[in-house]
Amino acid sequence: QFQLMESGGDSVQPGGSLRLSCAASGFTFDYYAVGWFRQAPGKEREGVACISSSGDMTNYADSVKGRFTISRDNAGSTMYLQMNSLKPEDTATYYCALVLDVATMSPFDASNYWGQGTQVTVSS
Repeated sequence: QFQLMESGGDSVQPGGSLRLSCAASGFTFDYYAVGWFRQAPGKEREGVACISSSGDMTNYADSVKGRFTISRDNAGSTMYLQMNSLKPEDTATYYCALVLDVATMSPFDASNYWGQGTQVTVSS
């Protein structure tokens, strides 16, 4: 059974940093591209960053380029999002998910391929 579990969300002041983790189990992790998505109340879900199965290709939303870094540790079946220079507009629930297409940041739809989310709040 596919399982993804996010952790690392917290409340932080603007300009601060957080590192989110996504632990995977129940499937061959390094066969799949994965990514981070976020949703704030009243807003549509948006892709944040995606990474290919091998880690050699990444894609970022324009709003986070230069501030966020996605990475993965296939041996440990874990994916990360390092978030620096956080802004209030980064406040959202962050989800990890299996990804169909890194270039377009298109995730799988089924809930089995998503984590439960972790809350990031950026405020002064």
